[in-house]
Amino acid sequence: MIADEHGVIRDVLRRLFADAPYIDVVADAGDGHATIAACRAHRPDIVVMELQLPSLDGIDTIRAIRRRWRDTRILVLSATTTEIRVAEALNAGAHGYVLKRSSSGTLLDAILALRASQQYIDAALNLDQIESMRRQTIKVGSHVTSALLTTRERQVLKLIAEGGRNRDIAERLTISPKTVETHRLNMMQKLDAHNIAELVRWAHRLGIAPL
Repeated sequence: MIADEHGVIRDVLRRLFADAPYIDVVADAGDGHATIAACRAHRPDIVVMELQLPSLDGIDTIRAIRRRWRDTRILVLSATTTEIRVAEALNAGAHGYVLKRSSSGTLLDAILALRASQQYIDAALNLDQIESMRRQTIKVGSHVTSALLTTRERQVLKLIAEGGRNRDIAERLTISPKTVETHRLNMMQKLDAHNIAELVRWAHRLGIAPL
């Protein structure tokens, strides 16, 4: 199945895969929650998905799929080129990562690799750096903190980076403004961020929100 926010991308991928006799597209989805619902309904062998998904971040979507359907393999097809985001996707359970700027042949090779139970990382990415980031933590000032925030913190951080106020974020996530504020303070402590601008920079650095 295909998961991407943009309908044009989903249509292009459907046409590409239609010419591959070994690929049958069973579903597509435009956000994280719809992706999980489609997996529940169709149990795809492989999910080709973007990381920047509405409603539920791609990393959290990967975790949810891997918890529920261990045999489903996940190939990230993303415009996000930072190795830290690749490392985060792999740590969440993805089996491969291809850049959208790469050729269609690269994407098809990646799908074949996943079918053969192999990992596939785009050759344009620095594999040594990715593996190092998978093992290490990020050192920020005098604090050492994991690159991974909780699912809810990631959701809140994404909405903060998109310009959401506490009240707006609370309504979006169906939580109280006080809870949003608590998450914000926790993230500031973890990331040694002193204001909203620094939190937004972290959202970009971690790939939670696009630049």
